[in-house]
Amino acid sequence: MSENKITLGKTLKDARIAKGFTLDDLQQATKIQKRYLIAIEDQQFDELPGDFYVRAFIKQYADMVDLDGAELLKQFDSALPSTQTQEYVDKVNETNPETRSQQRKVDERSLQLRRLIPLTGIVVVVLAVLIGIWVAAAHSSRSTVKQNVDSSSSSSSQSASKKSSSKKASSKTASFKQLSTTSSGSTWEMKNASSKPKVTLSATSSAWVAVTIGGTTTWQGTLSSSTSHSLTVPSGTTSMTFKFGNAPATAVKIDGKKFNFNSTTATSSASSSSSTTDTTGTSSSSTTTSTQVQDVTLEFK
Repeated sequence: MSENKITLGKTLKDARIAKGFTLDDLQQATKIQKRYLIAIEDQQFDELPGDFYVRAFIKQYADMVDLDGAELLKQFDSALPSTQTQEYVDKVNETNPETRSQQRKVDERSLQLRRLIPLTGIVVVVLAVLIGIWVAAAHSSRSTVKQNVDSSSSSSSQSASKKSSSKKASSKTASFKQLSTTSSGSTWEMKNASSKPKVTLSATSSAWVAVTIGGTTTWQGTLSSSTSHSLTVPSGTTSMTFKFGNAPATAVKIDGKKFNFNSTTATSSASSSSSTTDTTGTSSSSTTTSTQVQDVTLEFK
C-alpha cells in the first residue's frame, strides 16, 4: 500500500510537470486550493476536507493533466480512503467555510481589488498633474499669452522655411551618370535615390538576368515579354550589380525612372583631355551596348 500511495502521487505530479502546469495554474483551472493539490501529491489525504473529496479532487486533478481519472482511481483504489456517505459530506461542507464556490468568490473579489488599486493610483496622479498645470497657468496667464504670440510668429517663420526646404528637396529627381566602361560592361552612378530603391526588370524577348547586392545574388531568372520582376534594395546599400544575358532586350527601372544602361551616350566622371579621347570613349560605349552579355554596376550616391 505504501508503494501504491507513492506511485499515485508521483504519477499525478509527473503528469502535471509534463504538461507544463504549475500548482498555481492547476489551482486556477480546477478551483481546488493549492494546499489540497500539494497534499494529494504528497499522499497526505487526511489534510483534505473529507474522504469524499479525496477521490473527487484526484479525479479532477487527473483529468486536467490528461490522465483517465476513473481508471486511476480504480487502479489505486486500495491506497485511497473509502468514500463516506453524503450525509458526512454535507456535514464536512457545513464545518468547512472554504468550499470551492466560496473560495471562487474570494478570489474574484481579490482580483477586482488588485485591478482597482493601480487604476485609482493613476487617476490620482493624473488629477494632481492637471491641478498643478491649472494653478501654474492661472499665475502666469499674461506672460503665457505673450509667449504664445511670439512663439506663433516664430513657428510660422520656421514652418515657411521648412516648406521652402521641402520644396527644394522634392525638386531633386533621381539621375544616372555613367562613370566608366569596359569590354564586358559599365559602371554607373545614381543620385537622389530613395532610401530603399525599388527595382523593376522587364524584357521585350527572352532575357536572363542576375542581381547581386553586397556580394550575394539576391535574384536570378529568365524574363520574357509577358513577365517582369520587382525587388527592393535594402536600406544602406551603396552599390548593386546586374548581369544581363540579353542586354539589348532588357529594361530596368529604379524608383520608376528608366535606367538606360544601354545608352550609347556616356558622361565621363573624369575631365576631357582631347577630342581623340572623347571619340574613343564614345566608340567604347557603343561597343559595350551592342554586347549581349553585360555586367552593369550601379553605385548609389
